[in-house]
Amino acid sequence: MPEQAEQPIKLKVAIIGCGRVSEKHIRAVAKLSDRLCLSALVDNNPDAPNNLLNACKKKIKKISELKSSLTTYIDYKEMLKDIHPDIVAITVPSGLHYEIAKDCLTAGCNILLEKPMTMSNKSSRELYELASSLGLKIAMGHIYRYFPIVSLLHEDMVNGVFGKVGHGSVIVRWGHDNDYYNQAAWRGTWKSDGGALMNQTVHALDLMCYLMNAEAVKVDGMLSRRFRDMEAEDTAMGVFTFTNGALCQVEGTTATFPKDHEASFFINAEKAAIRIALRKGKPSYSITTEKGKNLAFRYLRRYIKNVGLSYLISVAKNPHYGIYCDLHNAITTGTSPVADGRSGYLSVDMVLGFYRSVLKKGDVELPLSSEFKIEEMSKLELN
Repeated sequence: MPEQAEQPIKLKVAIIGCGRVSEKHIRAVAKLSDRLCLSALVDNNPDAPNNLLNACKKKIKKISELKSSLTTYIDYKEMLKDIHPDIVAITVPSGLHYEIAKDCLTAGCNILLEKPMTMSNKSSRELYELASSLGLKIAMGHIYRYFPIVSLLHEDMVNGVFGKVGHGSVIVRWGHDNDYYNQAAWRGTWKSDGGALMNQTVHALDLMCYLMNAEAVKVDGMLSRRFRDMEAEDTAMGVFTFTNGALCQVEGTTATFPKDHEASFFINAEKAAIRIALRKGKPSYSITTEKGKNLAFRYLRRYIKNVGLSYLISVAKNPHYGIYCDLHNAITTGTSPVADGRSGYLSVDMVLGFYRSVLKKGDVELPLSSEFKIEEMSKLELN
């Protein structure tokens, strides 16, 4: 969405968790200093906030000014009482999301929650419904929804421009070596993290729902652990069926080379074949008609006309910039974020349905009719 021209309402932001992804949050908040103020950093390691800020020095010009406006905490509950932030970004390990998010919502804060939303379908739905009942916003860290031109493709899909959807496919080859999993004891565990599907592929599945303008109603999946020394899977493959009858195949893995990250999306519709890819940080787009014409540049021009070149560059460099812009707009105008709490719940339900189908050794209907916790996967023996 475009940057706001008039003086916007300024909102206080607190970040809970000072790990690697938090740097993207700080860079986004700093760039949006006209509407956001970073008021607090929280981590149970007292050195983590300062280490994080030092890591941001090269990419944030006014880092000293940013430091002067914030307070650091080791207890997020103390922070909630002292600061009363408008937005709390939660960037802790996935297994801690539910408890912290619930406390922040109960304290009256809107939240930005990194994926996955929680580790069970029941707790994800509870957060979504709690926020709705309190009139608060949940923005999910589903960064793919904020990539350039994606919103326009979604809009045209909703309006029937591409006709009937036949099928789609999504590939996430996001390699991590064993050193990545050895950095922290929780990485790659069923209880706190999950494997390639829950951690690396969940927001790619969310994007397929967004672009195909449909929700999953059935899934049949397979898992394996081929190369990585972890508890959960390093490779997942399966097929989803959507409400509109379309099929979507998925491949998600961390067993590929760490220096060759790739995420690609394909949708085959009546009037166009849509391809979006991200390879080694470089995006590519193709919207090809039945006559072979590529409409990608037309969509890019339309996108720039809608949001401006400055916004496009900012969100291309850091998709979290788009998430924070969108969340600020949602809070101040009473609208819903592009990647809202419902999208967080549905994507978790897709992943857990996939996992349940592996245990069941057959397809599973979605949304799940009963609670399923990812910890139940610990009974699975992976090869």
